[in-house]
Amino acid sequence: METLAMQCQSLCIVLLMIAGIIVRRRRQLHVKIMSVAMIWDVILILQIELSRSAILKASKAMTNELMLNIHVSIAVSTVVLYGFMIYTGRRLLSGDQRIRKSHRALGWTTLSMRILTFVTSFWAVVPRE
Repeated sequence: METLAMQCQSLCIVLLMIAGIIVRRRRQLHVKIMSVAMIWDVILILQIELSRSAILKASKAMTNELMLNIHVSIAVSTVVLYGFMIYTGRRLLSGDQRIRKSHRALGWTTLSMRILTFVTSFWAVVPRE
């Protein structure tokens, strides 16, 4: 049941990010939606760590299944990309239009990585019964 709740949260985060992209021309709403999505995602990571000791499992990379290692790599990359998104987004909000192209490319990359995190979680994290 706990896994289902986390999967549902993960799906909601992906959908929230898609909604944020849809409203990207409404700058303030875009910023609020994407901020909530990123904060919720980090909270979900903390929730997973506290309930499953995810960092301990991930640190045993040599004995993990390949899919778990792939999932963890994609998930960590997504969080790193959040940092770049925040940096470029803040610069864009301050009026630096030169960063727009980079922000857009990073945004699509971040969304793709978040979707891959969601998809790989079904093979890497969901217990096999």
